[in-house]
Amino acid sequence: MNKIKSPYKINRLNFNFEAFRKGGLIGVALAFLALFIVVPLIAVFTEAFSKGAELYFASLMDPDARSAIKLTLLVAAIAVPLNTIFGVISAYAIAKFQFKGKNFLITLIDIPFAVSPVIAGLVFVLLFGSQGFLGPFLEANNIKIVFAVPGLILATVFVTFPFVVRELIPVMQEQGTDEEQAGRILGANGWQMFFRITLPNIKWGLLYGIILCNARAMGEFGAVSVVSGHIRGLTNTIPLHVEILYNEYQFSAAFAVASILAMLAIVTLFLKSVVEWKTK
Repeated sequence: MNKIKSPYKINRLNFNFEAFRKGGLIGVALAFLALFIVVPLIAVFTEAFSKGAELYFASLMDPDARSAIKLTLLVAAIAVPLNTIFGVISAYAIAKFQFKGKNFLITLIDIPFAVSPVIAGLVFVLLFGSQGFLGPFLEANNIKIVFAVPGLILATVFVTFPFVVRELIPVMQEQGTDEEQAGRILGANGWQMFFRITLPNIKWGLLYGIILCNARAMGEFGAVSVVSGHIRGLTNTIPLHVEILYNEYQFSAAFAVASILAMLAIVTLFLKSVVEWKTK
């Protein structure tokens, strides 16, 4: 005679299986984070301080390193506000209005995600280089873009401009236009509706996009490597300076400068988590 299993035992087995599966997934996630995030960060700081704190701070105070840090901050300080303005305007137009060419505009916005940064840098060289399409005109007017700071800014703006707009489009689409229409009925003008209705509703999504845009702007390598010319003290950003130091076998100095980007990554992850928590 077959024994009938107790429903209590079946539920207990199901509960144990679910707990095991949940614990296994969490363990895999933690192992992945440890392998690809925690271990590399520990390796960076360990190597950076391998020859003592004195060499670490000396590497950061080197004139070329300070120039690279200042240039990185300058490029980010210009590229991020430009992309913020572009992102807000583009997202508002796409989410709030219907117009011809809307899908084409969205496709253009996604181009930096589809094109390699190195290819983007080569395009700027072909456009603004001495042998490029606009090269003769720029040389005749003594305007230097490629292998100069303007080229770094253009390349950084290109590779980072989707971040803000892509964060804002779904936020604005979810909110709809009801509040703006109510404000218009009550007599508010366009600027009043934007600053009192739209901006407060998108502030966390906007901040999230700015954080991601800034992190990419300060850590961009491919596009700026092509247009920079690797001129020490003039066109080297932090990632390019790290590459030069590493190729010259100055490993401790390279990791010391790279630790700045590592700390930026930690701060970015922290701010990203805070914004996600605030958004929820």
